[in-house]
Amino acid sequence: MFDETRFQVVVARRRTGTNPGGPITTELRVNDRIRANEVRLVGPNGEQVGIVRLEDALRLAQESDLDLVEVAPTARPPVCRLMDYGKFKYEAAQKARESRRNQTNTIIKEMKLRPKIDQHDYDTKKGHVERFLRQGDKVKITIMFRGREQSRPELGFRLLQRLAGDIEELGFIEAAPRQDGRNMTMVVAPHKKKSEARVEAKEAKDRKAAERAAERDADAAYEKAQRDAVEQVAAKKPRKRSENIDPDMEA
Repeated sequence: MFDETRFQVVVARRRTGTNPGGPITTELRVNDRIRANEVRLVGPNGEQVGIVRLEDALRLAQESDLDLVEVAPTARPPVCRLMDYGKFKYEAAQKARESRRNQTNTIIKEMKLRPKIDQHDYDTKKGHVERFLRQGDKVKITIMFRGREQSRPELGFRLLQRLAGDIEELGFIEAAPRQDGRNMTMVVAPHKKKSEARVEAKEAKDRKAAERAAERDADAAYEKAQRDAVEQVAAKKPRKRSENIDPDMEA
């Protein structure tokens, strides 16, 4: 049966965007926003004060020049702690930023080969796979069969086994070769995590930069030594008498 009243309420909610349940928020209640009559109070150093009235907890917070923060609102009574809320939010934001910076996303690269690939192309493809593994990425290797090659799946299997053996120092087989229609796929994963690979890449970059700086300093020192040697030779060399001087003038 159609309920016109309920229909009008739903339409009004959609127009106004209101929700009777209220917005979902992760903000903690602080000071005057706390609604409980009694709270279980925790001191600024983690000490247990006990169950106190909200007025007394707010008074202690004001006397300590701190904030009263409701850290466990679902407890009975709610747990509140005396703290510097501004400093707490700043440190939480710093930790979240550091966590996002250290977070690594798993990336699966793909490399496609043919069963009858020549040696030069094989070496090129293998080099790309090794580069991906050094960077800490997984690689999905696909063997593409065409025409009569589909009746010879052992060619693709042997090629994948050969490639797995050539790159075993950098990665391992995470997903064994399997037939997927006209293709045969295999997934290899790196031995090192992406974060470790990133650290090693940065160290290698810094090491190369230090080596280049050392080479520049050595070249500059060598050129300076050469200039100093030329200047010393020029200073010790005796001056010749000028041919333009008249002999009678010297007498």
